[in-house]
Amino acid sequence: MLIGNAPCSWGIFYSFGNRIDAQTYLDEVAGAGYRATELGPFGFLPTDSAALGAALEMRGLALSGAVHVHAFSDPVSGPQLDAKLMEVGRLLQALGSKHLVIMDEGNAYPAEAIGILDADRWRTMCAMIEEARKRVEGELGLTLSFHPHVATAVEREEQIDRLLEETGIALCFDTGHHAFWDQDPLAYMEKVWDRIAYMHLKNVDGAVRARVLAGELGVRESFAQGVMCPLPDGVVDIGAALEMLVTRNFSGPIIVEQDPSDDPALHPASLAVRNAAFVAGIVGTLKP
Repeated sequence: MLIGNAPCSWGIFYSFGNRIDAQTYLDEVAGAGYRATELGPFGFLPTDSAALGAALEMRGLALSGAVHVHAFSDPVSGPQLDAKLMEVGRLLQALGSKHLVIMDEGNAYPAEAIGILDADRWRTMCAMIEEARKRVEGELGLTLSFHPHVATAVEREEQIDRLLEETGIALCFDTGHHAFWDQDPLAYMEKVWDRIAYMHLKNVDGAVRARVLAGELGVRESFAQGVMCPLPDGVVDIGAALEMLVTRNFSGPIIVEQDPSDDPALHPASLAVRNAAFVAGIVGTLKP
């Protein structure tokens, strides 16, 4: 099984202005025991395939794939999506990665209407996604998956169901984002198993989530409060999720993500080590 991590666990959401550089990130993710990394925001890691390949090889890392965030709420943004997916996809293709993931841009929505699309824009989003899927799969031979995410147009089960019904897109399933709204990630994995191509392992702090569900804490503010907690500490049974993946011979990448909080004591590299040890302790006891 290919188990990796991602730059977002280090708070790297943009290609610029980060507290650490690409080489330090790669050193730390490899030093934490992972075998793969996501690409992160395009331009953070080298975009030259030879340079990136050399940087990964010297650390024993594979490139699991990339996640591209796009404002599907913008109905005329199809050409921009297409151009960026081709650019990112060709880099993945050159390095032997098979997976490209897309997700909606939550920050594009106003605070009073987070993730709300009317019927016309929903249809436009689905058309954009389906067109992108056909081109990425047809021209690049990559699997394109969609990542449901908190505070976007696709986050709750009925929205995911509808997306899967109206497109042929595969699913990047995130245990934490699914559990954020008190949905059962294990039951949903069972339901849509044949559509899952890529996995994000993440956990949720039950106490912080309860404040969100009670209306005491905003969705976006909850991340700074640590709603996405270390894998051993949350309400999601990560062991059961891993058991399903192992026993069913899941062939896609499994990426551990640790969204950073405002707690300065929680250093990303240390959290990555802890999460890696937790996963290894479970996977080592399971047999396919």
